[in-house]
Amino acid sequence: MPLITQLIAVLVFTCLSFAARGEKLRIVTEPWAPYVYEDNGKSLGLDYETTAIVFNRLGIEVEWQFLPWKRCLSMLESGQADGALDIFHSDERDATLLYPSEPLSEVQFVMFYANARPHPFRTLDELRGLTIGTSPGYLYSKDFSDSTLFTREPAPTHEANFGKLVRGRIDLLITDRRVGQHLLDELGIRDKITENPTIISQQSQFLAVRRNAGMDLLVQRFGAELKRFKREPAYAELSARYGAEPAASVKAEKTAATSEKTVEQHESSAQ
Repeated sequence: MPLITQLIAVLVFTCLSFAARGEKLRIVTEPWAPYVYEDNGKSLGLDYETTAIVFNRLGIEVEWQFLPWKRCLSMLESGQADGALDIFHSDERDATLLYPSEPLSEVQFVMFYANARPHPFRTLDELRGLTIGTSPGYLYSKDFSDSTLFTREPAPTHEANFGKLVRGRIDLLITDRRVGQHLLDELGIRDKITENPTIISQQSQFLAVRRNAGMDLLVQRFGAELKRFKREPAYAELSARYGAEPAASVKAEKTAATSEKTVEQHESSAQ
């Protein structure tokens, strides 16, 4: 049997095996608007809707669960989940997770401060003595995580972090640019908070699955179909709806912060 025929057969078997057992692919993720979130019981977001379309084209049914990120990772590690949406790639996870060749989206991490207590900066060296709000279960870069210049203080949710920032319980918080901008409108605090323009880091977000039988072929097909979908007008319309920026402009906005890079990875990244 030719190799390509064998590969197709294994993929079909993998897809059919879920249906035959009456099972769905179990995917976990944390609400991370505008990439993935729920609104009045409806699942939405650029990466969620993109992933749902790709899986539908592959004939794979998915069971989604929206949970705090640390819980997502725990379920992934224990085998209670088959994959995670919007997870960052990390070398240490290669032994247990498979990543498609095509990312779902690109995120840029920046910091936000309260207008009543402004802390504009260009490098992490300027944050000496300050308290930075972080998210539990997220993996940050070594420079950020190991720095003794400032204190890192986690909050249970992104909304809670912004609440602490408004009340002066933290000096700044770090999160993705579009997530932060979305929350400024969602929480009605745009007049109270400012985004610091320095881009701390940029990272790709993926759908990753556990290394189980047949999953390597599923990941290959997912990546190929995702790449195909991204070339279609439907994806351009979806991206525009969620304010996605062209890749070229994303690269052009990188700043001199490269010497003090921070990688917020939904420990991940993932989120």
